[in-house]
Amino acid sequence: MTIANHPQKPSTDTRSTSTVSIVLPIYNEAEALPGLIREITAVFREMDRSYEIIAVDDGSTDGSLDVLRQLQAEEPRLRIVQFRRNFGQTAAFAAGFDYARGGVIVTMDADGQQDPADVPRMLEVMEAGDYDLVTGWRQNRKEPFLTRKLPSIIANWLIASASDVHLHDRGCSLKAVRRDLAEQMQLYGELHRFIPEVASMIGARIAEVPVNDRPRQAGVSKYGALSRTPRVILDLLTVSYLLNYSDRPMQLFGGIGLVSSAAGGLILAYLAIDKIWRGLRYGEQAFRDFRIGANPWTMLAVLLTVLGVQFLMMGVLGEILTRTYHEAQDKAIYVVRRVIEKERNA
Repeated sequence: MTIANHPQKPSTDTRSTSTVSIVLPIYNEAEALPGLIREITAVFREMDRSYEIIAVDDGSTDGSLDVLRQLQAEEPRLRIVQFRRNFGQTAAFAAGFDYARGGVIVTMDADGQQDPADVPRMLEVMEAGDYDLVTGWRQNRKEPFLTRKLPSIIANWLIASASDVHLHDRGCSLKAVRRDLAEQMQLYGELHRFIPEVASMIGARIAEVPVNDRPRQAGVSKYGALSRTPRVILDLLTVSYLLNYSDRPMQLFGGIGLVSSAAGGLILAYLAIDKIWRGLRYGEQAFRDFRIGANPWTMLAVLLTVLGVQFLMMGVLGEILTRTYHEAQDKAIYVVRRVIEKERNA
């Protein structure tokens, strides 16, 4: 058994597009692993297609690592990546992408709810339609409506509205990703929930395929729908910003600043005009009695103006950071999918 300290990435011209890497993020799934690994092996042997299984042990404490080592004796294509502690599902996916050797990477949960038999259909759709990402759409979900299905429906609608990436099911971890796309995506935080949106930022072609949803055969769910809702909302704000304003922050912060400053200026102008009008109509005493400084609308106007200036400054700083990010790293503002050239005759 070989233990690697860093991902060994082969050069571009040696990568096989026919090989499939299956990435399994694992956190306390010891009971489900034997059946799942055997299912994956059976599916790919029937397809007669080269494959590897990358099991990322995300700090399991239930003996999952020992089970994986036992399974490795039966399945030599199984590679184990062990984290020092629990880093989360996004980190596990990112590690799987880094260590994958195949031209196509398939991600799925390790709890057995996703059916490896759906993978051939997803690969077929990817190759037939020249898609960069194919994501699963769970049919006849075996989960409670109020605590699982309804929050999922609402979340999918909100994310589609904010990102303009229209999918039925973002919660399905069963996805097929071309290797070049996986290398161009930067996953951090909890962005594994937004892989289609991250892929959309770099212009990926995305398809959705109906897949089977099975009841969990062993273990328990590691999180609940209600507990993850605040994190999903915050991550949605991040993704929405990255999709629309990451390369032009002044348009967001500057726009808010202009609206806020304009509202404050209009209120102050109205108060000044009102004071002058009172003086002209009712005399000097009325002009003196109307104190703009004691009016609560004045405080609101000042607050809006100050906020407007702050947002404008945030826009300026955002522009400076954006230019530093691109220029200091010599990072291109575009992403090339492929270069197609006509072969020249010698």
